[in-house]
Amino acid sequence: MRVFRGPRDARERRALPVPGAARIPGAAARMPGAARALLGCLPGLAAVAALALCASGVERAAATHARPAAADRHAAPRPPVVPRSVWLGDAARAQPPPRYDDKILAVFVHHTDTPNGYDCADVPAILRGVYAGQTGARDWDDIGYNFVVDRCGTIYEGRAGGIDRPVTGAHTQGFNHRTTGIAALGTFTAGVPVPDALTDAIAALAAWKLGRTDTDPRGKASLVSSNGLSRYAVGATATLPAVAGHDDGYQTSCPGAALTARLPDIRDRAARLQDRAD
Repeated sequence: MRVFRGPRDARERRALPVPGAARIPGAAARMPGAARALLGCLPGLAAVAALALCASGVERAAATHARPAAADRHAAPRPPVVPRSVWLGDAARAQPPPRYDDKILAVFVHHTDTPNGYDCADVPAILRGVYAGQTGARDWDDIGYNFVVDRCGTIYEGRAGGIDRPVTGAHTQGFNHRTTGIAALGTFTAGVPVPDALTDAIAALAAWKLGRTDTDPRGKASLVSSNGLSRYAVGATATLPAVAGHDDGYQTSCPGAALTARLPDIRDRAARLQDRAD
């Protein structure tokens, strides 16, 4: 079952892949000449990494790995994230302003239900296809996921509004508020191998987002359902895992049996990244 289950919920709120990163529209053009020359010499995945580091707005390594203030003892460092401006570029469509919640209490893990045999250098183009499908055929205002992680462990910003901010997504019908949606690029049904690089990146992202509210990734979160088509009636308070699968909040096979089986490992690793005791 595909993960794109949020159009109705997204509309309620609104009432309110070109291999090689060097070809990403607009991004390389903003780079200094020397950087463009270097990028042209790099193959595939190395080009993606170089573009992510050189393009305007990309987080510096020193900043992304800096430890938070000692007062936030369960905060985790922010992992490197490729901004949407790098992978989306001129393909961005006009859309309404982002919406925000007051905080993030839980993470929902998804899979995109797309092919697994991709080259990681092709991910920007694949993401543009996912974006076009959700904003075109499905008529969503933006890509639904807050973040997408590829099999090489690269994290991409999804929905607009700011990597550091509690952006309201459109990823889990009924539970888009106070949550972050992280999609694993691929299909992870029973028996499909799940790359460690992918789960490590999901854990790092969950640790950082949840650490900002001192939420233990191994714990539970109280969330209020906003849509009766979820597993819970409108207005009902649900106690769900702080790192949940899409199927915890909605009747779906997402994020796939293989990735679901890795969720306990993801929770444990995220807790370690928050310096929590076993």
